[in-house]
Amino acid sequence: MTNKEKLKPTNAFMAISWVVLILGIVSYSIGLWNAEMELNEKGYYLTVLVMGLFAVISLQKSVRDQLEGLPVTNIYYGLAWCTSLLSVLLLVIGLWNADMLLSEKGFYGMSFILSLFSAIAVQKNIRDSQPNPKEID
Repeated sequence: MTNKEKLKPTNAFMAISWVVLILGIVSYSIGLWNAEMELNEKGYYLTVLVMGLFAVISLQKSVRDQLEGLPVTNIYYGLAWCTSLLSVLLLVIGLWNADMLLSEKGFYGMSFILSLFSAIAVQKNIRDSQPNPKEID
């Protein structure tokens, strides 16, 4: 059994990661749909979520590429970190200044973080399930 086979995630972990990702995105989206806010505010929060999801997936891929000895430019690695942190900061600033109940702010914050974390887990699972490019040759 190779190291890669030992690290392969279980089917249960892969399934629950997908379920949690979908749950986070759907709950955040339903919250936005039902929110009593202007359409431009809804667009802001949706864009922050999409940006955050892309950023953390990109960051996870960059970190794994570096660990596996694949080339990653410092500028891309830095941008992945910056956009990941920026998405969280933009959500915090938006919620801080929003005219919402504290419970609503907590809901958006928790579903956002749940979505980001589960996106990282899904990306990791996909990466761990793929053959290592160095082992293919």
